[in-house]
Amino acid sequence: MTKRSGLWSALSLVAALSGPAFAEGETADTVVATVNGVTITLGHMIALRETLPAEYQSLPDDVLFKGIYEQLIQQEVLAQSIPDLSPRALATIDNDKRGLVSGIAIEGIVKEAVTDAALQAAYDARFKDAKPQTEYNAAHILVATKEEADKLKADLAGGADFAELAKANSTDTGSGANGGDLGWFGLGMMVKPFEEAVVAAKVGEVTGPVQSDFGFHLILVKETRVADKPTLDQLRDELASEVENAAINAKIGELTKGAKVTRDGEALDPALLKNAGLID
Repeated sequence: MTKRSGLWSALSLVAALSGPAFAEGETADTVVATVNGVTITLGHMIALRETLPAEYQSLPDDVLFKGIYEQLIQQEVLAQSIPDLSPRALATIDNDKRGLVSGIAIEGIVKEAVTDAALQAAYDARFKDAKPQTEYNAAHILVATKEEADKLKADLAGGADFAELAKANSTDTGSGANGGDLGWFGLGMMVKPFEEAVVAAKVGEVTGPVQSDFGFHLILVKETRVADKPTLDQLRDELASEVENAAINAKIGELTKGAKVTRDGEALDPALLKNAGLID
């Protein structure tokens, strides 16, 4: 029985019942039930509620209370029916606890590290020595062979319209439908031979043929501009991720350095990971 199906069963059975009333001053340690001496607390109930899907959390308080109440009692009864857990179950419990607690530690590290001041410092560091970047507004005609490209270039020299030739001949049908227009782009966005030709081109003159993995290009750079530096808000998520990762790695390094760690498993055969029989 899954957690969800068990809870649904409990809710179906007790939907008409009201939850117990408590005096004021309850805490997470307030005992709500005992099963053979093992206590179930209000904290357990609240923690379970927070893991439920939204459709359960929106149920009336009395229905949800009783459902969670019965769910935890049933789980404890079932848990106590198995006195000896398998190595697999014990290892899973340890791993789940380790993952949960380390996640809480990471949340604390991130909360402390990602501040407006830290984001501003990361932003300033990124652009401190950055040179102005040029953006290019260009169009191209892409064909399969150099002979085709040479013929089209001759047609252009004779007065043909670049956009009309792109529409009629370019194998890049996406840009071809727009007269070969590629819009604005910066360095690193195009394949290397194309980019190099764009950078070297004179505005308003057709360059090429230029060969790339896609074929042969005739390129028309329409205009250039100096790209605006992105604002901190535009980069906020990216910078936050950088600050988070740096803080987490630094903290892990600090804690690991201060911990007594033995690495007895480094000499083991990695194929042992596939031996599931060891934890049956």
